[in-house]
Amino acid sequence: MKILISADMEGATGVTWPADVEPGTEQWQRCRRMFTSDVNAAIAGFFDGGAEEALVNEAHATMRNLLLEELDERAVMLTGRHKDLSMVEGIQRPDVSAVAFVGYHAGAGRDGVLAHTYLPNSITGVRVNGEQASEGRLNALVAAEFGVPVVLVTGDDVTCEDAATYAPQAQTSAVKDWVSRYSAVCRPPGVTAAAIRAAASASVKLAGRREPAPAPAGGYRVEVDVDAAQLAQAAAVVPTVERTGERSVAYTSGTAWDMIRCFKAVTTLISAAIENAYG
Repeated sequence: MKILISADMEGATGVTWPADVEPGTEQWQRCRRMFTSDVNAAIAGFFDGGAEEALVNEAHATMRNLLLEELDERAVMLTGRHKDLSMVEGIQRPDVSAVAFVGYHAGAGRDGVLAHTYLPNSITGVRVNGEQASEGRLNALVAAEFGVPVVLVTGDDVTCEDAATYAPQAQTSAVKDWVSRYSAVCRPPGVTAAAIRAAASASVKLAGRREPAPAPAGGYRVEVDVDAAQLAQAAAVVPTVERTGERSVAYTSGTAWDMIRCFKAVTTLISAAIENAYG
């Protein structure tokens, strides 16, 4: 049994501030160890529960944040970018039995520590078929299309509440309680590691591939709101993406595979259209 761990950093133990997750800062260097501790706790728990393999997909920013030299030696790590399925690269492998979202966070425009969807700012809201969509929801739709269940979600308490809307059977473990976008009541790494390990162990019973989830009638309608008109204009360069307002775009995909890949293209162009002084 192989478990895929999609590891993001904003929802890691101790993280509350942009410098905590920005590669190259002193705080990032410090928080990398707590991030790695969270991932190691999940790995240990999965093996406690009977897993035989663990593949960690580094999913934050440059995707080069976890400390390989401190990783549990029973796991292997996919690091670096760019990847076809970005945060859930590996989900398409036929031997993956389940996926865990470790270090996740709430979506753009919502409460939650460092809440965002793909871009740390600029995107103010994302909806899929009318429902507000965090990265967790987007990635869960892709996982379902491959018949892979989401069995564990860790992050702040708001993230765990969000997980209940897209993976209601998954185990959750809150490492901190949201106070504001940049503050939280944080539990020490020893405490969060024990909680994550226990949740991961309990989640293994949920593993096992399902029948692939069919796309909804009409496909996946994705709406993206941004904070400046030129960003919507840039995103609309992507084929199938239409501008639906001064600061919004939308597109429809027939599969979750196409949906997440188009979303990646949209966010790439939005990011490229941001000017430092004028936004």
